[in-house]
Amino acid sequence: MLLETATWQSKFFSNGWAAGEGGDAPVEDPATGAELGRVGIAGPSDVAAAARAAAAAQPAWAALPHPERAAVLRRAGDLWREHAEEVRDWIVRETGAVAPKGDFEIGVAAQECYEAAALPSRPYGELLPSLDGRLSMARRVPAGVVGVISPFNFPLILSIRSVAPALALGNAVVLKPDPRTAVSGGLLIARILEEAGLPAGLLHVLPGGVPAGEALIVDPHVRVISFTGSTAAGRRVGALAAEHLTRAHLELGGNSAVVVLDDADLDRAVSASAWGSFNHQGQICMTTGRHLVHESLYHEFVDRLAKKADALQLGPVIDAGQRDKIHSLVTASVEAGARLAAGGTFEGLFYRPTVLADVRPDMPAYASEVFGPVAPVARFGSLDEAAELAAGSEYGLSLGIITRDVMKGLALADRIPTGIAHINDQTVNDEANAPFGGVGASGTGSRFGGAAANVEAFTETRWVTVRGDVPAYPF
Repeated sequence: MLLETATWQSKFFSNGWAAGEGGDAPVEDPATGAELGRVGIAGPSDVAAAARAAAAAQPAWAALPHPERAAVLRRAGDLWREHAEEVRDWIVRETGAVAPKGDFEIGVAAQECYEAAALPSRPYGELLPSLDGRLSMARRVPAGVVGVISPFNFPLILSIRSVAPALALGNAVVLKPDPRTAVSGGLLIARILEEAGLPAGLLHVLPGGVPAGEALIVDPHVRVISFTGSTAAGRRVGALAAEHLTRAHLELGGNSAVVVLDDADLDRAVSASAWGSFNHQGQICMTTGRHLVHESLYHEFVDRLAKKADALQLGPVIDAGQRDKIHSLVTASVEAGARLAAGGTFEGLFYRPTVLADVRPDMPAYASEVFGPVAPVARFGSLDEAAELAAGSEYGLSLGIITRDVMKGLALADRIPTGIAHINDQTVNDEANAPFGGVGASGTGSRFGGAAANVEAFTETRWVTVRGDVPAYPF
């Protein structure tokens, strides 16, 4: 077992993965309210100590032969599968998930490690034309210490997708997971990598709040910040990072649209749309937040989606604050004229899957990122209107277009600015070898996934020249 329930806290502290300057906090099961353990909350001095230690350990790690770094990541990928039962249990209990969601996170985590294991052997530069017969090259070198700040909703994936490639490329990492999911978003990653052979000092896991996050961003040892979270928090992270000349990669919120054209297979469209809105209680940045349906299919689409919502049993949202935010957006939209076709009620943290019909772009549940199991549905009459509605958002993360005419779908996607687009699918998709990121208020582009994006994110470019002899200069 990676962790024994009765002893995991002492392991957490004894290995230096967390510190308690900020006291401690409970890790709770949102489905039952049961306390699963307590985790130390890091403060600024803990972050400073971790960053110093990471900076001290990083050069030796970067200097290792590349097969040695790759071997650690490959072994980590195997270990996720070997310890799948224990990891799944923590994901289910910490995030209020169903078991298949845990299995999905484990599968992606393993693949992230396997993909990262291929990075150390990639070509790390290029030869450049140069004057005077000198050898000129551009080399990719490790950034040094990478700070990772990850959220609660898919804590394992949203941490490991930065931690694994950053380590593989020769960096050290300080990871600040959300304290509500500190085990599956931090401690388990540290334990897996320790068991895989990662040398001490290269990964520091420090659950914490805003003070720890700000300390990580401004620490002089930290050269790159990889942040996943809300757009409001991302704006603050980006501003603080810019002030301290720290490179920030921001994967932020979304209000993604599925566009159902008049030739769509309605059964498949409703099924895909329900998955896009209600998967993990809608607590996904890529969640389908707007359903734009051709007027000829609109009424039947709403009826079928509402029936499907009424038949679903979902898990809990993460906490009461998130539940209350969801409910306020739903009730405000109904007060503004939206029709409640399904849901709109809750019991404890269990919010019923909700369908809002006849929504307008100015209604709160349509215009905002709800981050809950809410499906606002609007209609359109032409492709021009569909493009205008889908593009009429500050967010630009994911897009789904459902049509029997694939080329028409591709042409429509070209008119809607997003970082991700899926023809004949909903908006929630993720693969470790694919670039991931959004535009506009959804972030700073593809900073995760795929070798090219990971190399760009976690290394610096260095120009190097070599001459056979020192040239003679005029003075």
